Amino acid sequence: MISSWLVAATLASLPFPSRGETELGHHFAENDGVKIHYVSAGDQNPGAPVIMIHGFPDYWYTWRKQIAVLSKTRHVVAIDMRGYNKSDKPKGADSYAMPILVEDVAAVLKQIGKKKAVICGHDWGGMVAWTFAMTKPGLTEKLIVLNLPHPHGLTRELAINPQQQKNSAYAREFQKPGAHKKLTAEGLAFWVTDAAARKKYIEAFKRSDFEAMLNYYRKNYPRPPYERPKEAPRVKVACPVLLIHGLDDTALLAGALNDTWNWIDSDLTLVTIPGAGHFVQQDAADLVTRSMASWLDR
Repeated sequence: MISSWLVAATLASLPFPSRGETELGHHFAENDGVKIHYVSAGDQNPGAPVIMIHGFPDYWYTWRKQIAVLSKTRHVVAIDMRGYNKSDKPKGADSYAMPILVEDVAAVLKQIGKKKAVICGHDWGGMVAWTFAMTKPGLTEKLIVLNLPHPHGLTRELAINPQQQKNSAYAREFQKPGAHKKLTAEGLAFWVTDAAARKKYIEAFKRSDFEAMLNYYRKNYPRPPYERPKEAPRVKVACPVLLIHGLDDTALLAGALNDTWNWIDSDLTLVTIPGAGHFVQQDAADLVTRSMASWLDR
């Protein structure tokens, strides 16, 4: 634990890599008839690719600043999760079960012709990333998760932390029938502060399926009455983990980070960022990118 904290503490002082124009390729992978759109950069670079998975409400573009830097030395892939933007939008909550979402990522990995990847996820993409690492350790070289505590920690906090229960009320609203009818592309893009980026988000959300977005919550988010886990996770994460958390996140409180090290069989580097909220990859883009690049190059 001491070494990982020391690594995290030095990240802010490291030089930030230079940026430039990033040439992106647009591709599709297929999982059981469902097409998953992804962008790719740095295809010629050696080593395990970095596969990036966004959350709600978002799409591949959320990783634009990380892609610009990491693709200088690595093959970087950012997917549109099913239901979003240019990926297919199958009907029914069952089409959004966690094992299926994991297989979407595996299909992308197979499509790019690589045996293993660094799996990187935020929010729902973080839940997919945790699950991918636990269920497909042979395909996971390293794991990076942004603002999504280990599922065990989140389940515990929902059971014992009244503030987390209160702050998760939005998820219970999302689980109600017809909740998607209250959503708009403009409303979903409320959190995007950059005007030019917000325009792109609104266009992407207009191509998306609002009911599909909420099916992630209907199928996978815990429902009350919440129960504290009675035992440790059956499977620990076997690979090194970089966990980044914006401390101003009101949806996923930082208390769920406690004990994460008990559920990992490798080293854990924890970077907490005051002043950054849920969308930490944009709120503190330079620090997040620098942290990722430095950790990957260790």
